[in-house]
Amino acid sequence: MGEIRGELARTRDSFERPTLRLLDSKWAPLVVAIFRSTFSRDRRAAASERLHAQVDAYLDDLRTVGETLPPNATGRSLCMQWTRDQWLYRADGNDGPEYSLTSHALEALDLVQSMSRERALLSESRLNTILDAVRRWALEASPDADARIERLNDQIRELEAERDRLAAGGAVEVASTDRMLDGYVNLVDLIGQLPSDFKRVEESVAQMHREILRDFREEDRRVSEVLDDYLARQEELIRSTPEGRAFDGAFVLLRDPALMLEFDQNVQAILRHPFAAYLEPGDVTEFRGAVGLIRQGTKDVLSQRHRLTATLREHIVNHDVLAERELDRTLRGIERELVTWMETAGPRVTVDVELIPPTVEVGHMRERFYDPASAAPPPPLENVADEAPEALTLEQIRQQGGPSLSDLRTALTEAFATGDTDSVGQMFNELPDELRRPVEILGLLHVVSRLDALEGADDTEVFKAIRPGGEHREFLVPRMSLDPEDLVALHEQTEEAQ
Repeated sequence: MGEIRGELARTRDSFERPTLRLLDSKWAPLVVAIFRSTFSRDRRAAASERLHAQVDAYLDDLRTVGETLPPNATGRSLCMQWTRDQWLYRADGNDGPEYSLTSHALEALDLVQSMSRERALLSESRLNTILDAVRRWALEASPDADARIERLNDQIRELEAERDRLAAGGAVEVASTDRMLDGYVNLVDLIGQLPSDFKRVEESVAQMHREILRDFREEDRRVSEVLDDYLARQEELIRSTPEGRAFDGAFVLLRDPALMLEFDQNVQAILRHPFAAYLEPGDVTEFRGAVGLIRQGTKDVLSQRHRLTATLREHIVNHDVLAERELDRTLRGIERELVTWMETAGPRVTVDVELIPPTVEVGHMRERFYDPASAAPPPPLENVADEAPEALTLEQIRQQGGPSLSDLRTALTEAFATGDTDSVGQMFNELPDELRRPVEILGLLHVVSRLDALEGADDTEVFKAIRPGGEHREFLVPRMSLDPEDLVALHEQTEEAQ
């Protein structure tokens, strides 16, 4: 009776794990289909906002064909729910937050993939693989030296016989298509377990990272104890768990270029067999990318370990024991005073606390003493009046100023009142030299623009200006003329200006 109770408890524990909760849920086909459509060996992570939008698109597509979906489901809500269920892992990536599949989700996808893939339940290659593995491990497990020598001699004789047969011109026996397909299925099963193994190692290191950060924050243990625990747990992770051993073997493979080259050549040799024509293009691509899969999984684990060691190094470098002890004594003193105060204080009593302590006045010796040289007056200024340039006259200063608007209005009124002036340019060219500066042209444009005389100007004329230094310059200005109404408005401007 006790056996069934124990077995039931173990089974319930298995069904509470995220892998079986995913496959046992009502919406398991939907979740697995979205995961398989979104993630692959080449796309191991997806930006959070992009995944939300992609899941929304999937849901809209399924609604159009009448599929039953979770009520009020959106891409964001589903991704957050899957994260809480430990099927998705959210972390900060290079371009912002991103999602990736957890080891539990990868195991579920592998199980669905294995059930949907055609495979032989019993075949010669599978039995040979089992027999070869049993023979090899029995040879290594046997403590009998004579038995091990005898088995090695048998293997040597078999290999020598095959070598001699081929050297004598014997035919090379190539495996049949059915045998290669069976062997391929076995290899794919083994390789398909690697992503979840690597992910479990990565999650174990991440959990170790969180626990070490918690130990540092709580400061219940010395730094040396935390480091010893980290090294021991890391060694246990690599040596005592299946996923850790898989990672360690992959790391050995990556560190041996010759072994890596041999592995890649063997994969290419398998795919050159005629049986590869019966494989789907996607299956061929995945099988050919086995080396890349191992390399990427190892890279992810090493990146997680690098973050952990960086945390350890930063804490050790910045850990100030004396300052922390001083702060601890201060906080304990405040706590003691608070306990004493609470013995007599009422429930609504307040204490005025200064957020910024007052300035402490501490006497100190003078650092600078009286120096008579510092109190001496500055030397008298040198008289350079003889070197000063000649002062400008009032007329010279005026010539550097702005336009003479009053004189220009008077000149315009007098010129056009007689009826002998055809344009403003003609009037300007007949003015005295002091009123023909280039700046006076701007003054004329200002005065005429207020009379709306510029609106119909579609021709130009030459204004011959004279600079204060006597230099002559010519400017092309719109041709303007004033009529009697303009003269009346100009007269009103003159009166306003006065």
